[in-house]
Amino acid sequence: MTHLPGIALAGTGLAVAALLHRAVPAVGEVTFCVVLGALFANLHLIPKACAPGLKLAAKQLLRAGVALLGLAVSAGSIVALGLPTTAMVIATLVVTFLLTSAVGRLWGLSGPRRLLLATGFAICGASAIAAMKSTADADEEDVAVTVALVTLCGTAAMLGLPLLQGPLGLTDHQMGIWVGASIHDVGQVVGAASAAGAAALTVAVVVKLTRVVMLAPMVAAAGFRRRRALRRSSASRSHPPMIPLFVVAFVGCVVVRTTGVLPQGALDVAGRVQSAALGMALFGMGAGVHFPTLLRRGRAEAGLAVLATVFIMAFAYAGTLLVTN
Repeated sequence: MTHLPGIALAGTGLAVAALLHRAVPAVGEVTFCVVLGALFANLHLIPKACAPGLKLAAKQLLRAGVALLGLAVSAGSIVALGLPTTAMVIATLVVTFLLTSAVGRLWGLSGPRRLLLATGFAICGASAIAAMKSTADADEEDVAVTVALVTLCGTAAMLGLPLLQGPLGLTDHQMGIWVGASIHDVGQVVGAASAAGAAALTVAVVVKLTRVVMLAPMVAAAGFRRRRALRRSSASRSHPPMIPLFVVAFVGCVVVRTTGVLPQGALDVAGRVQSAALGMALFGMGAGVHFPTLLRRGRAEAGLAVLATVFIMAFAYAGTLLVTN
């Protein structure tokens, strides 16, 4: 019973976010959830009784949302892309991740923030950031900063890339690959690719989901590095798991989707549950944000976000031309 007030508040925030998303489709529901949670907290509109439920949402619903994301991915659709395109997408992801991490270290960003930024900009936006949170040992403010930046930059890319198809002479197929390999959030990919037509949209979504599949190995790699670092710096025998259980569940959901045993109706319901769980979790995370601190410390993160966006767009464009010519 102690969790009900907070869960109810997070659900209310999700409902308001859905209405705002309908009014402003370019901004995703999860982004509105983070912003609303932060606004409620900084305007002192959250009763103390809601704290346990919001913490539960930020932790348990987050894991459920990331796990269910796997039901959106079919291994067969990725194989159909062909080896050259798949290799290019993975190379774009890995190079963007490594570059963002390296520049973040050079600019003095904290370990959690540069890891979250690298994950969000290289893989799949807010969902990837949420999945990496525990492995990165990040707090709610780290998540809120990075989600806000990945959404802002992804929205700019969603609006800008369709304007470049004509000047760059890209076919619809090429445009789909470029959009899917470079824009951060799934919803933003759909928005950008839709402008180029159904053929571009189909390719873009499959390419984007190929990046989503990489979430599991990237989280596992980050977890392995963190465990190794903790072993070197501490005599404690207690270390975080290399692969969180919810990431294992994500992989399991990918396998289930690939087998085709679930009807489309069940997949649609799972998709709605996944969106709701992630949105409520990010509302809870947003409630932990302190605006004055955020404004004081976000300049370097903003610069890194712009750099990562420009780089992944340029690298993916070159890769698209390479595999289609």
